Amino acid sequence: MKELVIKNKVAKNPVIQGGMGVGISRSSLAGAVAKAGGVGIISTAQIGYDEEGFDRNQEACNERAIEKHILRAKKIAQGAGMVGVNVMVALKYYKEHVKTAVKAGADVIICGAGLPVELPAIVKEAAEEYQCKEEDIPAIAPIVSSAKAARIILKMWEKHYDKTADFLVIEGPEAGGHLGFSREQLEHRDELDYDEEIRKIIACVKTYEEKYGHHIPVIVAGGIFTHEDVEHVLSLGADGVQIASRFVATEECDASGEYKKAYIEAKPEDIVIVQSPVGMPGRAIRNLFVQQVEKSRQTIQKCYQCLEKCNPREVPYCITKALIDAVKGDVDHGLIFCGANVGRIHEITTVPKLMKELVGE
Repeated sequence: MKELVIKNKVAKNPVIQGGMGVGISRSSLAGAVAKAGGVGIISTAQIGYDEEGFDRNQEACNERAIEKHILRAKKIAQGAGMVGVNVMVALKYYKEHVKTAVKAGADVIICGAGLPVELPAIVKEAAEEYQCKEEDIPAIAPIVSSAKAARIILKMWEKHYDKTADFLVIEGPEAGGHLGFSREQLEHRDELDYDEEIRKIIACVKTYEEKYGHHIPVIVAGGIFTHEDVEHVLSLGADGVQIASRFVATEECDASGEYKKAYIEAKPEDIVIVQSPVGMPGRAIRNLFVQQVEKSRQTIQKCYQCLEKCNPREVPYCITKALIDAVKGDVDHGLIFCGANVGRIHEITTVPKLMKELVGE
């Protein structure tokens, strides 16, 4: 299987481990994935939830944790693969997270949960502030779910910054967590010809390759479970895949044992679409927490300052509290995001074994 080349970095295996917050993909998982020849991604969303003083100053703890976990993941990787971050555009301190990732030496920065219109400018500003060498400036990628979104973000980057994406992530309707589709589209996803949408996005990207004179790798995410799935998206013209849920059920994943057990025990009928305070639908396991949210709005006693657009008096629940409760092991009262195929996961494996399975070794 071909290598994945992003900017001036190379990963032996064309597999990116998707970013999962809060605390599911931090340095232990991302470092192990990079060491196994892939691209390990740390989610910055409330990454400092277990840092001392988090209750008093979330953002200081998050920025400290971003730098700590990037450096730790790189140490685990021992020079192999790549280590990067996923930063949600919807975060209140989105810009600060990106700048801290540049400072810490992230190889790649992937942004979703909104279109990262200002990402090139933020990275350039941080690179100048921290006096980064050209080869050390992270590669940047937007996450898109449609050819329309791809055209919009690439056109805006070209117009405002004379810059195009270093790579691009396509996230399909079977992905986990926050999704770039309407609830109706997700409920009728079997009717979508998403392979055709992938081809359209790749065709859009190729027009920018011609303009800028270099290849722009395209990564496909959402519902990819087997080696055959990987081969299929590569046959469509993609350069690699992004996989998240399967990496939860590994020894190296940063989540608690109870969280991993929830994945293993989940059945296909347990997977539902929920409404997130981020303002987007999300895919999760229908546990006691989700059942309670379906019936009534949850009382929010503390705001953790996580989202740019969030009114604690209006949203159905506090997403920070729900995700922290889950990652710590309270899987009945926390929010457990997952992909559409989580019901097919039945055992804990290791990152090296999973990577070999995915690339067909």
